[in-house]
Amino acid sequence: MKFGLALLLCSYVSNTCLPPYSYPAQFNNQYDCLVKGYEESLTKIKEIGKQDVNEYEFYIKFICAQEQDRGENT
Repeated sequence: MKFGLALLLCSYVSNTCLPPYSYPAQFNNQYDCLVKGYEESLTKIKEIGKQDVNEYEFYIKFICAQEQDRGENT
């Protein structure tokens, strides 16, 4: 089994989240997926910037879920 990563950008101010972004790569284990999720979350928060994060109270949540390998047949 592989793990897929999905990230959601949310705002406490608007009490909403954007649709999930599915990271294009799959991971061989949950550990690697979680590390990438934290890294991508930090990268995106820095891209958004301090002013907008504070003004709109943005936060990112993510999930690593087991997936069938994209090349496998069921």
